[in-house]
Amino acid sequence: MAQTIQPGDLMALETKIIEVLRTVFDPEIPVNIYDMGLIYRIDVDDNKNVEIDMTFTAPGCPIADEIVLDVKTKIEGIKEVKSAKINIVFEPVWTMDMMSEEARAELDLD
Repeated sequence: MAQTIQPGDLMALETKIIEVLRTVFDPEIPVNIYDMGLIYRIDVDDNKNVEIDMTFTAPGCPIADEIVLDVKTKIEGIKEVKSAKINIVFEPVWTMDMMSEEARAELDLD
């Protein structure tokens, strides 16, 4: 029988997931996908399966598959994670308002 994840462990795992997401970049943008606001949802179930909803700055991103594979590989590389499912969504439509302050500063948007 699988052991359910405790609330403190869940928070620690979500923190690790965010840290890993901050290592994923679109090669054309010098800001990670998390701070760009491209991650819409992170869900971890009791069995440590992770499901992520993410988007891209434009629907026709030519390296979308590579970025999704990078996210999946890195999330599944976290020892506590059993599996990762990455969903690509385009609603709501991404806007620059979704970027973190750090991302806006990096791109000189302030």
